[in-house]
Amino acid sequence: MNLEKIWTKSFISISLVQLLIFLSFYALLTTLPIYVMDQLGGNEAEGGLVVTVMLLAAIIIRFFSAKLLDKIGKKRGLIISVALFMITSFLYLLVETYTSLLALRFLHGFSFGIITTATGAIAADIIPASRKGAGLGYFAMAMNVAVVLGPFIGLTLIQYVSFHTLFFILGVLMIVALINSMMVQVEEQIVEVNDNRQRLSIHDFIETRALPIAIIASLVSLSYASVMSFISVYASSIGLASTASFFFLVFAAVMLITRPSIGRSFDLKGPRFVLLPCLMIFSVGLIALSITNSSWMLLLAAGLIGLGYGSILPGFQTIAIQLSPDSRSSHATSTFFILYDLGIAIGSFVWGLIVSEIGFSNLYLVAAAIVVIALFLFEFYYRRPSKKEVNIADVQ
Repeated sequence: MNLEKIWTKSFISISLVQLLIFLSFYALLTTLPIYVMDQLGGNEAEGGLVVTVMLLAAIIIRFFSAKLLDKIGKKRGLIISVALFMITSFLYLLVETYTSLLALRFLHGFSFGIITTATGAIAADIIPASRKGAGLGYFAMAMNVAVVLGPFIGLTLIQYVSFHTLFFILGVLMIVALINSMMVQVEEQIVEVNDNRQRLSIHDFIETRALPIAIIASLVSLSYASVMSFISVYASSIGLASTASFFFLVFAAVMLITRPSIGRSFDLKGPRFVLLPCLMIFSVGLIALSITNSSWMLLLAAGLIGLGYGSILPGFQTIAIQLSPDSRSSHATSTFFILYDLGIAIGSFVWGLIVSEIGFSNLYLVAAAIVVIALFLFEFYYRRPSKKEVNIADVQ
């Protein structure tokens, strides 16, 4: 059987854009709180706010990003937003006060929200329909690799160079991202805009067909926020701080090794065959994390979470896109990530409030329970009577 080609020049270019954007995002996410406290005289709460405010801006702009991309075109929107992201990256060199940093982070979030909508939609458009699961899985690996590389590069650099040098290096990387965005070739779908309509519709902002699966994905991201935000603090609290640095390394390694076979299984056997086991494995990984008392258990939990969670995000995103018309890929992508980012943002805040009351072990048990709820919701959604809409295999 001849498989259609995934790794085209455009796919490689859009994947590099995604990698570099998220590398910068995660590098800043881990180093800016330190910058706030060490350079601007802020506290931990103010350090955390610089992370939240960028996500807030990204969520807001996602409601409008798909419509914007429909009007100006996905490639043009990608180039403009990457250029704005690059300019904003260099503006960190001029920051002198905490207030100006917050304003800059909010501005940065706008371009970030548009970029991530555009990259996801473009990737969905240039991947052959018969290989959507595998292709979007490979594409998602760019973001997941950045989860490891971004913090590693950021935290390593500030040990040897100034924050201003870090900001300059990230700005240069964004120049590379801009060049790659110009190399992407995508067939634009002309969307007719009826200017005579008297009022806006919900369809102008979200893709309702992608909404149910996006809500289920938000529960998964809510649980994942407990790992992303608190794994280092948790590891330190149980005397495993030195092992924590390897957590995401194992996470990424397992994900990279298993991704090709899981992506093929998604395309050949359908989403239920892949996602139900992945949701269960993710839940088991969180349970293992809750009872961790040694380095090997922490790394085992990392492997389980990497195997489970690493395939859930691209799987759900693939379903959201496949259930929507090709002309609505931007709306499906923005809808998916509005809910996904909301889960991360709410989780980072809520878990921080309740961990002092229930402790980390119970926190990860609760997170595991939420993943199980997502599993049952997905099973119910997949088996509901409207087979025409839910049977992804038929779409392929």
